[in-house]
Amino acid sequence: MIAIASDHGGFALKQEILSHLSAKGIAFKDFGCYTDESVDYPDYAKSVTSAILSGECTQGILICGTGIGISIAANKVPGIRCALCHDVFSAEATRLHNDANVLALGGRVIGPSHALMVVDTFLATGFSNDERHINRISKIEN
Repeated sequence: MIAIASDHGGFALKQEILSHLSAKGIAFKDFGCYTDESVDYPDYAKSVTSAILSGECTQGILICGTGIGISIAANKVPGIRCALCHDVFSAEATRLHNDANVLALGGRVIGPSHALMVVDTFLATGFSNDERHINRISKIEN
């Protein structure tokens, strides 16, 4: 199951992604926000990262205006590797090399159709399990 949340700056893009995930039959849990009224992105990063760490969800998608603030908030949580990606190559590389468990997007930075390609790539790509990448992740985690 995918955990997804946004602040007000990412609300419209989140709605597009939710429709896309539904159409593809991908299970998700929406942690908010539920309107475009101003909210604090760290609260939503905390909800998604908690769901991943508890095992309720396997991966997450976080969206704010630029993707920067919400990714910083998520990466403060031990065990979370959140990658801000606005292109397909980065989404694939972060899964293959970093085993990122959260994708961050900027709702005011990326168009909806391109964002859906980034989301699809992130969700479809597995970790390479290459020893060099395992060692590097270990250095990040410890």
